[in-house]
Amino acid sequence: MKFMKAPMMAALVGVSALGLTVAAPTETQAQASVPVDVWALRDVVRTVQISPDGKHLLVHISPSREGDYLLQIFKTDDLSTPFRTLAADPMEITSAQWVSDNIILGSAWEVKRKSVRRQEGNVRNFATYFYDLDANKFDQIEGNMQVVNRLPDEPNHVLIAQGAAVGDGVGNDPNAAFRPRSYYKLDLTNGAQELVVRGTRKYAEVSFDNKGNPRFATGIDSDNTIKFYYRQPGESSWTQFGDTIDQDKKENLYRMLGGFQGFQGFSAENPDIAYIIDARNGDDKAALWEFNVKTGQFGEKLFAAENADVMGIGTHSVPGNDKLAFAFYPGAKLERHYFDEEEKALYEALEQQIPYAHQVTISSRSYDGSRMVVRNTGPKDPGSFWLVQDGKLAKLGSSNPLLNQERLADVEFIRYPARDGMMIPGYVTKPQGEGPFPLVVMPHGGPAVPEVVGYDEWGQLLADAGYMVLQPGYRQTVGWGAKHFDAAYDEHGGAMQDDKDDGALYLVEQGLVDPDRIAMFGWSYGGYAALVAAAREDNIYQCAIAGAAVSRADVWARDVINSRTPKAIADWFWTRGAVTGSHPYNEVEKVNIPLLMVHGDYDARVLYYHFEDYKKAFEAAGKTGEFVTLKGADHTSNTLMFNHQQQFYTKMLDYLANDCGPGGL
Repeated sequence: MKFMKAPMMAALVGVSALGLTVAAPTETQAQASVPVDVWALRDVVRTVQISPDGKHLLVHISPSREGDYLLQIFKTDDLSTPFRTLAADPMEITSAQWVSDNIILGSAWEVKRKSVRRQEGNVRNFATYFYDLDANKFDQIEGNMQVVNRLPDEPNHVLIAQGAAVGDGVGNDPNAAFRPRSYYKLDLTNGAQELVVRGTRKYAEVSFDNKGNPRFATGIDSDNTIKFYYRQPGESSWTQFGDTIDQDKKENLYRMLGGFQGFQGFSAENPDIAYIIDARNGDDKAALWEFNVKTGQFGEKLFAAENADVMGIGTHSVPGNDKLAFAFYPGAKLERHYFDEEEKALYEALEQQIPYAHQVTISSRSYDGSRMVVRNTGPKDPGSFWLVQDGKLAKLGSSNPLLNQERLADVEFIRYPARDGMMIPGYVTKPQGEGPFPLVVMPHGGPAVPEVVGYDEWGQLLADAGYMVLQPGYRQTVGWGAKHFDAAYDEHGGAMQDDKDDGALYLVEQGLVDPDRIAMFGWSYGGYAALVAAAREDNIYQCAIAGAAVSRADVWARDVINSRTPKAIADWFWTRGAVTGSHPYNEVEKVNIPLLMVHGDYDARVLYYHFEDYKKAFEAAGKTGEFVTLKGADHTSNTLMFNHQQQFYTKMLDYLANDCGPGGL
């Protein structure tokens, strides 16, 4: 492979096209070398994919800082200008993927309501569309569908699913993981849907082979246990296998909430062999196993990582070749253990040639293997897209082309001891210059989610302003084994919070951080942690910034727990979290450091009352703080528009510099 030096398409959007003026920093941006307007951009290029026949590229792009996402189609033999530019007015295109040589399937949304009426409600309507390139025609399907299998032997059909997946994670709605999905065969020529499997509570989530045969299922039985099933092609009944998960037992919480264990795919060499991720025989961490569907027995343990769970697999990058290529697990990045030497050599060649290569992924490839789109992301790359064709590698575009990659900060993966001896993984983003630095501890949301830090916009924004950033994998973070997860039980505001403080103190001991210049900033559960930090005794922080924070766990638990919620989850959410855990709303009198609280008034996951109620109690207690509402903002990052991020980033940097403790941080 050789680099083609020149950019190949209009996706390399410049400053003027985005409506930006990169001038001297304003007064509130004086501590940052990159203007806030640059950080505040939504991803300029979100997705690039090559069609299976290799003749076209789709580019999901935001051509202006405040405009909607568009879909641009390029011919691979002429990348100078788009062949088609598509919009979904009045909706906005939110995703797109090739499902055949000439059909694109994706999703779109539109804001239709002015308030969130219930927990996990939404101000948006959603639709699924498919676009025929030859006919230049859109068709729409109401609802939010997901492609579960492209059915390689049926180019005019795909399998789609409607409803929440068991492995999608629970967020603030623990019941969502157990809602059944129904599966349909979608005719791409006319939009007709044929029901394949109607989901039931017992068989809530179904996995299929490439022929469209239902082969594995997971669901909740009448005794409220989680069970796993398989069947052979042509069979109509299911056979149970593996362990039964008792949802009343707290020791099963990791399996229930982790969201990554279970069926992964089939062997390309032997269709009777399935790949399953499971923690078996008392193992703390999940490994990749073979399972024989003829005998109903587990076979060889194919791979286990020493210090982390195996969290998924990758198959060969050529479409239709389902040969097992690698298993991945968390570490300094999502590490890979390769089974296929050809794929290993390909990835190694790409990593050698892509600047600042870190998490390199072949996102799409033609059937003949000659053309592919590659994406890289990492500490010094917000997300770049590359085209391989004719033996050459060329850059297509970037998620943020206005950032100087050389100035982005390095991220180091560490492990540090908590006060009880548990080793905690973490990621440290290092600013330019020599320490000791001011530190921002930035716990992730969830809390029962994985986090592997490569490029993190908030971390890079803060590092650019001179702050070191610690993102701790505190107990209950997914991916580090059951013991790490289970150690968080009954420890909301306790050992879970200690893990964050202990990480900061560890960096102080290493001489990297000034002990008098430490702050905490978090979003969602991370915002809850920031509120807890603000009220801790013997406080190590100079201020706290709480975004979309859960402040009233008691009210929230009543919103999301019902009679069908499994006992172990209900107990974890309600008794151990809302009752015995640290309760920010009831602890405003204990707040002893300055606080900045930020919340979107369209937040459907952590409803706006968390902000309003805490603000009233906080002000009644006579405490020092500031409260900022992001008008029209929801909870997740993809709902934060340019104006939301511009407002938030400007305020956060100004607050840290001027109001975080005596003299600022």
